Amino acid sequence: MGSNSSTAASTEVSTIVKHWREHPPSSYSLKIHNFSELEKSTALSDHKYQSRLFTYGGYNLRLIIYPKGNGEDNVRGFISMYVEIDSKSLMLFTSPTEIFAELRFFVYNKKENKYFTIQSQCEFGVDVIVAPSLTNWEVLSFTKKYFDPKFSWTIKDFSELKEDVQKSNSFPMGGKEWVLALYPKGALEAHGKWLSIFLCLADSDKPEADEKIFVQARLGVLNPLGSYHFEYPLETWYTEQSPGWGWAQFLPLAELPKVYLDKEDALKVEIEFKVVSETKYSFTEADPLEKDWVQLTPEN
Repeated sequence: MGSNSSTAASTEVSTIVKHWREHPPSSYSLKIHNFSELEKSTALSDHKYQSRLFTYGGYNLRLIIYPKGNGEDNVRGFISMYVEIDSKSLMLFTSPTEIFAELRFFVYNKKENKYFTIQSQCEFGVDVIVAPSLTNWEVLSFTKKYFDPKFSWTIKDFSELKEDVQKSNSFPMGGKEWVLALYPKGALEAHGKWLSIFLCLADSDKPEADEKIFVQARLGVLNPLGSYHFEYPLETWYTEQSPGWGWAQFLPLAELPKVYLDKEDALKVEIEFKVVSETKYSFTEADPLEKDWVQLTPEN
C-alpha cells in the first residue's frame, strides 16, 4: 500500500500504524469476487479499479485499487490503495482548500477473520468517533459460467440491405440486456470497404454514472457450414461514456460473397460470452460525520 502525491493535498506522514481489528470499515467497503479476474481486466485498461463516489465529511470520495501496484509510484509486488477526493466537491467550498483527513485502509483476512489496517497520521491529537453501521459498499463479481453463453443472429438478404445499420433483438447476458449493431456498408471511415460490428448495451440497460461492466467474449462471422471462420476476441470495460464497443474494420466487404454469405444471401453472426462483471451497490445520503462526532481540541 502506498501514498500518491497527485491525489492528496498534503502527504506529510510521520508514522504508519498497522494492526488487526474485528470491526469492519464504517466509511466504505469494496468486496471483489475473483481477484485474479480484476487483475486481468484492469491490465487491459489503466491498471486500476475506481469505486463509485461516496460521501463522507461533506466531500465526495472514491476508493482506488491497483491490483498489481501503481507503476507511476514505482510500486511492484504490492497492492496499491488510495482515497481520492472528487474535484467537484472542492468547488463547493471557499478557502482554505487544504483538508485534513485521517485515513485507515482495510484488507480483510479470511484466515484470521479480521481486518488488517494501515493508518496514516500526520499530527498528534484525539478524535472520538462512534463508528456507524456500514451503509456504503459495493461488491464486484465476475460471472464465468452461463447456461447458454452464445447468441446467434442471421441477417437475411444481406446484399439488398439499404439501411446504414442493422440491430439485432436484445438478449440477456450477465444480468444485462445487449444488442449487436452491424453496418453492412461499414461505419465512418470504413464505409464502402469494411463490415462493421459492435456489441452494445441496450438502451434500457445503459450504464449509470460511475458504473463499469467488464466483458470478455469472442465475436465472429460464420461460414455457411456453421463453423467459425473469422472472429475477434472482445475484452473491454463498458461505461456511461462507452456503452458500445466493436470494430469499424471487422471484415473486408469483398470477402463476404466469396466465403460468408450462404446461397440465400444470409449472413450469420455469433457472439460467445466468457465473462461479464456485475457490481452491487448500497449507498445512503446521510453523512455519518453529521452524527455521533465529537472532536476534542486542546486549548492553546
